[in-house]
Amino acid sequence: MAYETIKYEVAEQILTITLNRPDKLNAFNAQMQAELIDAFDAADKDDNVRAIIVTGSGRGFCAGADLSSGADTFDRDARRGPVKRLADGKVDYSDPQVRDGGGQVTLRIFKCLKPVIAAVNGPAVGIGVTMQLAMDIRIASDAARFGFVFSQRGIVPEAASSWFLPRIVGISQALEWCYSGRVFPAQEALAGRLVSKVVPPDDLLPTARALAKEFAAKTAPVSVALIRQMMWRMMGADDPMEAHKVDSRGIYARGRSDDVKEGVVSFLEKRPAQFKNKVSSDMPDYFPWWTEREYK
Repeated sequence: MAYETIKYEVAEQILTITLNRPDKLNAFNAQMQAELIDAFDAADKDDNVRAIIVTGSGRGFCAGADLSSGADTFDRDARRGPVKRLADGKVDYSDPQVRDGGGQVTLRIFKCLKPVIAAVNGPAVGIGVTMQLAMDIRIASDAARFGFVFSQRGIVPEAASSWFLPRIVGISQALEWCYSGRVFPAQEALAGRLVSKVVPPDDLLPTARALAKEFAAKTAPVSVALIRQMMWRMMGADDPMEAHKVDSRGIYARGRSDDVKEGVVSFLEKRPAQFKNKVSSDMPDYFPWWTEREYK
């Protein structure tokens, strides 16, 4: 896919995805949705990509949904034609046309097999902040602003943020920000644990790249991929036994791998490890251990 609303740049095994509609403060539209999903598909298939940074072009990260359609911006029937109806005339909510576009992006990021860092360079509102919730680490410039503005638009939180946000910041903080819909500064995001650090604008990308390099430098790609999915998916587990099951499978399967032999021997020989297992071809046979949920 040729990208028009994002930039896709790989250097030193780090993919930087830049939201690239600077004249619109990188407002989110259907084309950006499709391009972001395609970019994460490509990243997972590319063994040369070890970590991903997402940032914005110009002075904004993402101003939220593109409101150029005016009052019809969130009216799916007006923009796409009527969705399916049941025999009694009620909406068939299982129609894929009902699906929230931002949610399709965050669900794709959730499934990603590489670490994902948000480098928030400016305003991040609506989908501009909720898309970050499926990313592993959020670093903000002190010029960044955040807003879960849905209540002020007469709509509800999207992009599966009602699942992600309370898990990241706690239920009370999540509700305060979503009830009020106010836009708040980076320091408040830091205090509320939405971001892990706030840095001067000129330090934002270097800080994100340094962290991405640390993730890639001495680690086994398959181990990192498994760790990402283990941590995220266990947030929804109902008992620690579920974690024990997955841990045990991982220790058994990876314990027999060439990577583990190399990791142990290189440590004993006091030399850098040379891990050869690839995410594209060498994930263990128990992966995935979950059944994918369907939209219905």
